Amino acid sequence: MTEMLSAVALAHAVRAGRLTPADIAERCAETIRAQEPQVRAFATLDLDGMLARSREAGLAERPLAGLPIGIKDVLDTAALPTERGSPLYAGYRPAADAAVVRMALRAGAVMAGKMATTEFAFMKPAATRNPRRHAHTPGGSSAGSAAAVAAGMLPLALGTQTAGSVIRPASFCGVTGYKPSFKLIPVLGLKVFAWSLDTIGLFGAHVGDVAFAAAAMTGRDLQPDEESEAPHFALAKTARADQASPDAHAALKAAAEAARKAGARVTEIELPPEIEASDEAQGVIQSYEAALAFADEWDRHREQLSDMLAAYLADGMTIAPETYDAARRTARRGRHALADLFAGYDALLTFSAPGEAPEGHASTGSPMFNRLWTLSGAPCVNVAGLTGASGLPMGVQVVGRFGRDKATLGAARFLERAIAAA
Repeated sequence: MTEMLSAVALAHAVRAGRLTPADIAERCAETIRAQEPQVRAFATLDLDGMLARSREAGLAERPLAGLPIGIKDVLDTAALPTERGSPLYAGYRPAADAAVVRMALRAGAVMAGKMATTEFAFMKPAATRNPRRHAHTPGGSSAGSAAAVAAGMLPLALGTQTAGSVIRPASFCGVTGYKPSFKLIPVLGLKVFAWSLDTIGLFGAHVGDVAFAAAAMTGRDLQPDEESEAPHFALAKTARADQASPDAHAALKAAAEAARKAGARVTEIELPPEIEASDEAQGVIQSYEAALAFADEWDRHREQLSDMLAAYLADGMTIAPETYDAARRTARRGRHALADLFAGYDALLTFSAPGEAPEGHASTGSPMFNRLWTLSGAPCVNVAGLTGASGLPMGVQVVGRFGRDKATLGAARFLERAIAAA
């Protein structure tokens, strides 16, 4: 398989004059032509547009240095269709870009196309295949974004997460996935699924790549300092640990041992019940909000929704407002308890997914180890570098304190380097 592209290394090469944005776009186009027929990462591919934009003057001086980027197809783009993984929106052309798309373009990114997504970023699988092994799922809902980075087609791609749609496909495809703190990246122009949960994230080859891209797009100081103390990790397997595969347990153990060997402290903990209770609350909040977010599609175009999504929305309509409000109170208590927990630790270390990418394409896998952290609003990073028994990638997840994204990315980079050294 083609080697992954480092956004940091490519940007440095552009600034040093060793490469031009056009050189990088040509390289990406070549890989896309070779890989895309099998991987099917794109919903809409715009090679001619990418190559033309890469030759525009001044890109090299901008924060993202003219790097190609993929846009998950639930994010609005005026220049390309936004079909949201649904026949209902076939050929749909929004009048404006999503805020995050405009942020990326202003920073000097070059849009390569729209990345395949599950239907409305829910559970019906996209056509995308896992570039590590085509017979296995790439995960969802940000299937195309994770797969394109893993296949070396793009250095960067945007995704979204409502339950586990950045971290899980990143684990399955063996790339870095970064879900920022809630609202760090604005969601205007995203097709909303659940407004209390939807979060825009990034995929890249390494932790440094997503930190670089997030910093360039937001103007925030997010890139970890080179000189920082070894973190204190809380190893938290959660109440669902019995549903993790032996591969997932082995990866978490290997990551903890690598971190200790590199000088970090790792303390195994049990999560307080106030935090664990948030897992069930996430499901209630997501279902209730989705039933309202898709009210128009349900009322006027129900026949064009998949049976899977229609059944989910119908179930969400049965949730009483008082049940939803109680779940929100549970979530608030969980967030407070998590903030208290971080008084003693720099980051949590936990599972990214239940195991390696499942074989077949009927399912995108379970978000059971992601829902809790999405609801908390905490920054999360899938750290790649480990494999399961069959040789497929097996990520581990670093979770940080809300609003402490730079420190979280620093802990994740520390772990990434420790795993590589081990």
